[in-house]
Amino acid sequence: MVSTLRNWRLALISVLVFGALPAWAQEAPPSLDPNAEALQPSPADEAAALDAELFYDLLVGEMAASQGDATNAIALLMDAARQSQSQQLYQRAAEIALQSRSGQQAFIVANEWQTNFPQSRDANRYLLQILLRLNRISESQEPLSREVAWTNNAAKPATYLAVAQLYSRATDKVLAAAVVEQALQPDLQNPDLAPAAWATIGHMRINANQKDLALQALVHAYAQGPRNGATALLALELLETGMPSAEAMAEDYMRDKPAPTIQMAYTRVLMGKNRWDDAQNQLTPLLKANPDMVDAWMAQANIYAQNGKWRKAQQAMQRVEKIAQDISNEAQRSYVLSQAYLLGGRIALQAKDYALALQWLDKIPDSEALLNVQSLKAQALAKQGKLAQGRALIRATPARNDAEAMQKRQAEVALLRENNAPQEAYLLQLTLHEQLPNDPDIAYETAILAERAGKVDAMENILRDLIAKHPTHHHGLNALGYSYADRGIRLPEAKALIESALQLAPDDPFITDSLAWVEFRMGNNSKALELLEKAYAQREDVEIAAHLGEVLWSMGSKERARAVWRQALERDAENETLRATLNRLQVRP
Repeated sequence: MVSTLRNWRLALISVLVFGALPAWAQEAPPSLDPNAEALQPSPADEAAALDAELFYDLLVGEMAASQGDATNAIALLMDAARQSQSQQLYQRAAEIALQSRSGQQAFIVANEWQTNFPQSRDANRYLLQILLRLNRISESQEPLSREVAWTNNAAKPATYLAVAQLYSRATDKVLAAAVVEQALQPDLQNPDLAPAAWATIGHMRINANQKDLALQALVHAYAQGPRNGATALLALELLETGMPSAEAMAEDYMRDKPAPTIQMAYTRVLMGKNRWDDAQNQLTPLLKANPDMVDAWMAQANIYAQNGKWRKAQQAMQRVEKIAQDISNEAQRSYVLSQAYLLGGRIALQAKDYALALQWLDKIPDSEALLNVQSLKAQALAKQGKLAQGRALIRATPARNDAEAMQKRQAEVALLRENNAPQEAYLLQLTLHEQLPNDPDIAYETAILAERAGKVDAMENILRDLIAKHPTHHHGLNALGYSYADRGIRLPEAKALIESALQLAPDDPFITDSLAWVEFRMGNNSKALELLEKAYAQREDVEIAAHLGEVLWSMGSKERARAVWRQALERDAENETLRATLNRLQVRP
């Protein structure tokens, strides 16, 4: 019996599930009692304490669990855990409760486990995770505070990241930010930990849409650690969300041997804002110091492509391919090569070298199962006059479920939209809208395509229905307002719609551009120029440039207007809005 019992317990312990728990730092919590470790029973002691009756309860509990009777299984395992004072049995009961999706039972188990073993880190972690699953955010503060206190200082920055990730799924994000801030209070007094702790609080505040408070957290982090990587990352996150005042603190970090990954992150943020020259200024020293950094070379290829330097862009991609082929880990090598081939294909498409695009994309293994790859191939074919063949390629891509089937149809719509088939694109998109009439994003895209297909009334009806069902859909509000402004009708209503959109998304440069266009149509040229300057500073977009140039032109600043248009033409000479503006004004920049 003893031998059988030992084997059963070893088997039980071996199947314990830890994968669902967050990746916390792995060290034992400090004990309040210096003799506590010696007092803890060993697995052998626990096994010896289990008599035949208790073993029978455990066996029946496991049988009940295997047959789907979670309630009885948990009750039997809890009784056994109390009698044997076994943490493993508490853990097993908690796992069965979680597997059966019984959050309340899981909480009862974890709470009793933590109460009986107050120094058990595993019990505390289970309790914390279960409270968050139950969305009992305020109750999670105590176990979170314990977890942070039990983490040694060297591991705390990694733990902060895990905490931020764990709480990012909370429905009440403001409360989550407050709970995390309270748990980190002791560490805010430690000069070595304060920058990373404040950065974590700042991230939580951004997640709660409290950007002004997040900026305050950044100021605290910077005051205690201006050269700290966590401070720099928070500054970049705020910059990305439209807080330009954070950039100075990020730049300060970049001045003296920044971590390559953080400098790369700054480069990506700048690229995302179309600040290509500034991105290049970061990338040049980064590549000089790290000549084999794959991400940096891919970014360099993107910048070359943005500036129309197609040959250099392809050379950069060839460099990426060469570096990636030397990666020793097979899985990592395969992933990097696939990403490189995908980017190479996209750049070749931008350069209108469709044969080269297909060469890059054909290098991706098993591409028949990758819709994004097949969509790019379809674009390359369509640009060569083979639209029907491109559509057939998308349609032949396997779809394993309804979601993938919908993605296929959306890819086909995009193919039609971008290859001068607006009627077909609208009709196909309309089938999606009829299938999912309450999906706001599908409704929005259907309205945009209706306008391109010349069905202005349908566009207006769809957008009004969208706004009625989703009054905070700022893209819908902006689209309807801009449509009125662009046609020069119902301008007061257009302005009200766009201002409502801007209140919902105050940092969106495209909505600012729309408001500027309304002001221009209403004859308020100075106000329009002010708004367009702001929008263009946020994002150097070609359509914003078209509008900015037209306002400058109308105000007599013709040389500056030409300069703005020339810069826009270098980025995208085929842009419809830009071409229509230049043709209407009969201007050759």
